[in-house]
Formats: sequence, structure tokens, C-alpha cells
Amino acid sequence: MQIRHADLDSPAFAALLGEHRAAMQATAPAESQHALDLDGLRHPDVRVWTLHDGDALLGCGALQRLDGAHAEIKSMRTARAHLRKGVARTMLEHLLAEARASGYRCVSLETGSMAYFEAARRLYAAFGFTECAPFGRYTADPNSIFMTLELQGAHAHAADR
Repeated sequence: MQIRHADLDSPAFAALLGEHRAAMQATAPAESQHALDLDGLRHPDVRVWTLHDGDALLGCGALQRLDGAHAEIKSMRTARAHLRKGVARTMLEHLLAEARASGYRCVSLETGSMAYFEAARRLYAAFGFTECAPFGRYTADPNSIFMTLELQGAHAHAADR
């Protein structure tokens, strides 16, 4: 498996993003869907990576800068054809390594509270994420669970020195 910066213009990425948004629409009311669209993923505070096996796009993930010390995990998605093959775990490891290397001291995320998201919540908990209050622009929502992780070994960000 190879991780690279996402080509947001590729048809394969557009298809994966479409799959992601369709799953969100099927599992949560519109006001509780927080997935970024392509414009959101192009924002300068967002970095996106994809995971590949040869030409096959297995999944994606993104980090969104909230401030100099805090980032949010966004757009974690494994392609349906590649579920249960370690794609999400590999991407999460990469996102956390990138967050540490960027000097973030904390990484948070929002995920669904429904049964559909149970596997994701278990994965995040296995990495040490714990439930927290809404952060950033989020508000309390019975369809959302907020999780956070204090990073160990984060290097001081150049802007913080």
C-alpha cells in the first residue's frame, strides 16, 4: 500500500468522495452531515491523502488545521471494495504521524453516533481517542460523537517557536 497526496481532480477520487457522501446521506440527517465536499477539501487549511495498491484507490483521509495546536481528522473513507483490509488503520496511522510532524498537540474528529459508525468509533478508541465535547464550529448533536486525542511526541511547530 502506498500513501500519496490526493489528486482531487482524479475520477477515482471523485467516485470515492461520492461514495462517502452517499453513505453520509443514507445514515444521517442533512444537518448532521459534516463531510467536506471538493471545495472544502481544496481549502488551504486542509491536506488530503489517498491510499493505493497499484492503480486501485483504497481510501482517503484528511487533516484540517483548526489552530496551531489542534487539527481535525476529516474525510476518512475506505472504498467499499477494500473494507476490512487495514485501509482505515493505515490511513489513521499516517494522519496521526502527519499531525505530530506538523506540531499539532491535539487531534479531534466528529463521527456518527449510529450503528453504521460503530467500527469507526472502535478504531478511533483503539488509537486512544476519547469522547469529548463539541469542538471548533460543532454544536451538540445526538447524531454526532466527538472524539479527541492528545498527541505525544509532537514537535513544536515553527510558528509556535
